[in-house]
Amino acid sequence: MTIGTLINLLLVWVGNYVNGGCISAVALLESAKLFNILNHGIADHGISADNIQADLPRMLERKESIVNALNQQVKKIFDDNKVKSIRAHAQLINPNRVEITPINNAAGDNLPRAVTANKIILAAGSSSVELSFAPIDNKFIIDIQTTLNLQSTPKTLGIIAAGAIGIELAGIWNKLGTKVVLLEAQNSFMNMADQKISDEAFKLYSQQGLDIRLGARVISTNIEQQQVSVEYEDSQGRLQCSFDKLVVASGRKPNTESLIAASADLLLDEEGFVHVDENCCTTLPGVYAIGDLTLSGPMLAHKGIEEGIFVAEHIAGQQSPINYHTIPNVIYTDPEIAWVGQTEQDLLAIGENIKTSIFPFSATSRSQIMGTTSGMVKMIMQADTEIILGVHIIGALASELIAEAVLAMEFSATAEDLARTIHAHPTISEALHESALALNGRSLHVSI
Repeated sequence: MTIGTLINLLLVWVGNYVNGGCISAVALLESAKLFNILNHGIADHGISADNIQADLPRMLERKESIVNALNQQVKKIFDDNKVKSIRAHAQLINPNRVEITPINNAAGDNLPRAVTANKIILAAGSSSVELSFAPIDNKFIIDIQTTLNLQSTPKTLGIIAAGAIGIELAGIWNKLGTKVVLLEAQNSFMNMADQKISDEAFKLYSQQGLDIRLGARVISTNIEQQQVSVEYEDSQGRLQCSFDKLVVASGRKPNTESLIAASADLLLDEEGFVHVDENCCTTLPGVYAIGDLTLSGPMLAHKGIEEGIFVAEHIAGQQSPINYHTIPNVIYTDPEIAWVGQTEQDLLAIGENIKTSIFPFSATSRSQIMGTTSGMVKMIMQADTEIILGVHIIGALASELIAEAVLAMEFSATAEDLARTIHAHPTISEALHESALALNGRSLHVSI
């Protein structure tokens, strides 16, 4: 049986990735970066530009056109592969049945009331965590989706949480001229990243004007005189600040609350995540769960995509396991952050014998030409075998550069393997080559 002949399969999914997540944020960030360059960096190239203004409605129109084009692309793929798509709410009733509820009664008369299948894949994604002390009204206290669709640039913007989503949103609006303050309850910044990278990120983003307040635990919010008044507590005691808008970006939760009926008897953990085995199988026969619904790997779009492919192949009788240790993580800021593998602090915590190297982008000629010299590549190898255990990047095009590191680690490459791989000159990717050389004190463009 091949995937092409697979029948009687139901996929329950939502389109957060295209409609409300990565695509929208990255599209807006690209526009914001251009606006920032024209105002602050273009003169270095000998180009003069006066009276540069941001047309926010046009930016949003461009973003929506990209989203719509990608939605049409998905629809065409469905049509070409004879996949039927139903736009409605769905709820798992038992291992073979999903009930359908129309959205706002749209085309409700033409929808089936239920769909049956011998294989069901749950891919409903995740949504923002709500905070009792910051109730979202999407006028003053807003969610992520609303933040990506603001019709005017606020003078001040507060963001609760400085994780990946919070810092991405902060970067967009900071470049468009908004004064942004991030209130992070943790005492450390971006503790999911390697410490050296997160320290560098904190320094660079602060230099750009972001006000990142660590150890700032929000206690309450109140709407006063068309602003959001926020009370928070840090090491100095209780403080207060006000913003035109306050964004709640404090993490995400799986969309299982209304997805699964009690009658289905599907096992969830206390936070609503679906229990799955190594094949993404749930505790119900024939029912699978992928993406943000599970705790197998990070909440990333490309992780969910790969699990979708894996499950389809598994149902078709094929087996190609996912290597969760080589899933790249990317934070779409400016400069970008990307990494794969383990961090130095995690490896030291388990007593691993390691060697590390750091190579600054400022030492590559292409970065100097592009004017993007901020950041670095950090590489970690096992000291005895020289196998690469982690690669961590902050800098321009980090999201693209990390692919080479992922491929190297997928094939259990050593530092010598990467050091012996010829890289074109001048390119930014030479920083990876140099970092591999530096692990054994052989860097060509910095003194060790």
